[in-house]
This record gives sequence, structure tokens and C-alpha cells, in this order.
Amino acid sequence: MNLRVDQQIISDWIPDGAKVLDLGCGNGTLLNHLQQRQVTGYGLEIDNSKFAECIKAGINVIQADLDQGLSQFADQSFDFVILSQTLQAIQRPDFLLREIVRVGKKGIIGFPNFGYWQCRAQLALAGRMPVSKTLPNAWYETPNIHLCTIQDFERLCDDHRLDVLNHSIVNHKHKDSLGIKLLPNLFGQIAVYLVQKQTS
Repeated sequence: MNLRVDQQIISDWIPDGAKVLDLGCGNGTLLNHLQQRQVTGYGLEIDNSKFAECIKAGINVIQADLDQGLSQFADQSFDFVILSQTLQAIQRPDFLLREIVRVGKKGIIGFPNFGYWQCRAQLALAGRMPVSKTLPNAWYETPNIHLCTIQDFERLCDDHRLDVLNHSIVNHKHKDSLGIKLLPNLFGQIAVYLVQKQTS
């Protein structure tokens, strides 16, 4: 299976031999890819059908509700904890973010940017909740309950004393542009951040 844009970015950041925990791992595509590079991977997934796909593919997966936190894992027990395209569907994103940097030495969080100009235009001009390639569901059927912008996420990191070690902001084709470099919150569709707890 092909990796999504955000999954490819994440894969590029994870060194061979790392120990990772993928939260909301879906059908295990990213973990399957990483395991081919001697990465030890474990996934958490709540959806029955996706959980079954992981089992069938030989992925180490636990069925769990991320809104309950990660109390089953010890502090700093993984090199990386990944949360990709799931932050916006969590009841308490701030709580889960604290759990991510407790359990992982580093956290990787990817999310669709609600500040993207087409989202703003659909709200301002059409007066409707936006639908796009990165936010494909109508408002009444979306799993997303906490949409955020790049600036919102960076403020959340500041509020919780997290250092941003790296970030990548691209469009849905995994492309960078001058517009994204100059005004990432306006022109970026997908954001991926590498974070860790501040040490001081």
C-alpha cells in the first residue's frame, strides 16, 4: 500500500531500528512500511475492521480508545509516538498530547490545517463548513470534532512547554511552495510536527 503524504514525512523522520507507537494506526500501513526498516512498531486502533486488518497483516496492535489515555505504557518507553490525522478526532487533544510526550521520547503529530485558504473561503463566501481533500466529510458525518490551524497547534505546544524539533507543511500532493514558506497557515494543507518535552 502507498503511504499518505503525512505518513511519508513521518517515515523520513524515523531512523532504522527505532521503537515506535502509532496511535490510531488504521490498517497498519505506516507500521508495515516501518517494520521493513527494522523499526519495532506497535499500534493502537479502536475500529474493529481496521484492527482486524492489522492482525491479518501481522502488525502488533492493541484495541484501545485513545480518549482514555496511554496509562498502560511506562514513561519514555518509545523513541517516537505517532499521532497522524487523528488529533482532530480526539475528545481532549491537549490531554493526549501530554500523554504522547510522556510515553515517547519524541512525538510526531500530523493534522489537516483548518486555516488553509480554501477552508476559509468556503466559510466566508459560501457560508458552509469546508470540504476538501484533507477534510473530505460533510459536517454531519465527520469524525473531526476539534479542527485546528497551524497557529493553534503551535500555541498548544507553547502552552504545554513542548519544543518543536522539526515540522513540515505541504499541500495534499506533498509539495512545498513559496506561498507555504511565506504564509504556512494560509497555504499549507497538511502539517506534521516533531516535538518533545522541554528539558528545562
